[in-house]
Amino acid sequence: MRLNTFPGGIHSPTFKEFTATKPIKEFPFPSRVVLPLLQHTGAPLSPLVKKGDRVKRGQKIADVEAFISAPLHSPLAGKVAGIEDYFHPLLGRFPALTIENDGSGEEERKDPLCDIENKDPAFLREWIREGGMVGLGGAAFPTHVKVSPPPGKKIDTFILNGAECEPYLTCDYRVMIERSSAILTGLRVLVRACGAERVFIGIEENKIEAIEKFDKLVKDLPFPARVVPLLTKYPQGSEKQLIVAILGREVPPGGLPLDVGVVVNNVQTAWAVGRMAEEGLPLIERVITLSGECLKSPENLQVPLGTVLSDLVDFCGGWVETPKKVIMGGPMMGVAQTSLQVPVVKGTSGFVFLSNLYEKKEYPCIRCRRCIDACPMRLFPTMLGKFSEYQAFDEARDQRVLDCMECGACSYVCPSNISLTHLIRLAKAEVMRRSRKGGNQ
Repeated sequence: MRLNTFPGGIHSPTFKEFTATKPIKEFPFPSRVVLPLLQHTGAPLSPLVKKGDRVKRGQKIADVEAFISAPLHSPLAGKVAGIEDYFHPLLGRFPALTIENDGSGEEERKDPLCDIENKDPAFLREWIREGGMVGLGGAAFPTHVKVSPPPGKKIDTFILNGAECEPYLTCDYRVMIERSSAILTGLRVLVRACGAERVFIGIEENKIEAIEKFDKLVKDLPFPARVVPLLTKYPQGSEKQLIVAILGREVPPGGLPLDVGVVVNNVQTAWAVGRMAEEGLPLIERVITLSGECLKSPENLQVPLGTVLSDLVDFCGGWVETPKKVIMGGPMMGVAQTSLQVPVVKGTSGFVFLSNLYEKKEYPCIRCRRCIDACPMRLFPTMLGKFSEYQAFDEARDQRVLDCMECGACSYVCPSNISLTHLIRLAKAEVMRRSRKGGNQ
């Protein structure tokens, strides 16, 4: 089996054995959900309901006119208990809608989508937007924007991303195994919407059951499609690295996949789109992984958006031991959490509960160039780290600091334990701040 890959990257332990064989369980409807009015890349939403209103499951409850945004729908039937600041897994606190479950199960569904290959692409892009679809691999970029090539940009290739390279996370893998039919339906919608002529499905070779399953299923698709086995390597699931691995095309510095004629979407995004096409339900639930050595029963769960983390921990049996760190997402690019009251948002791929942490003493750089070899963006992390330390932000900008994807590979391999990713993140923030102000400060 030929395994495609990209330059750089790291081979870290995957820790997927905690949940890889655990079938998806449907989390029971909670007594309440908390829905922040920003769940995606782009503009925050304005509520379409007010305190005391009754809402149906699937009803649109927040939206905004901005192009880069996506509406929000209620995952429960119930009453709007309030609109106020609440814990947010990325933003500290943010205005959120709280909905209390009334147990009625009343729903608002769209009509099933038929005759997909003959639908107008513009209609499908608006249909995707109205479903609140965003990328479910973690970045939560609005899907209708991704499949809307600007004038003069032709999309010839669609890549379905089944790599799931972050340690611990297995939700995408289980969706590929258990929700394959809806994935293919969603794939047909997405391909028609963006106008791609061919499809590649990239899956890391440690997911052999998914590779074998999709190898058989792609034969029934109405367009050329092929499964591409990928080397198990981090960050194989990053879209720019995936494009290099599968097509040999490099997205230019500061560019986007559409600049090389490609759209990349996550398998779970395709599942959500396919589910709406088949069942009429917008994006109100997603599959996440709860894992780590601290959790009594790690699981893959299909959960309503807005479910509070403490309820999920209780469902998994609580702790074996109290975690020293709770991370939303994987341990490489995830975000540490300070409260178990944070809700699941559209970009939540999972929560990892870790105890095996240790203090690292930092030493001077020994110029071993391991960080350079590991960088998937072909940057010079040690140099960018120094620029950040000495506040040489113009030099950092000129050395493409904004191209850093903050994957953490440089910090992982550094024998001197230098927090390179943190330093580069600081430099990026300052370069972007200066750019917004329109000049050097």
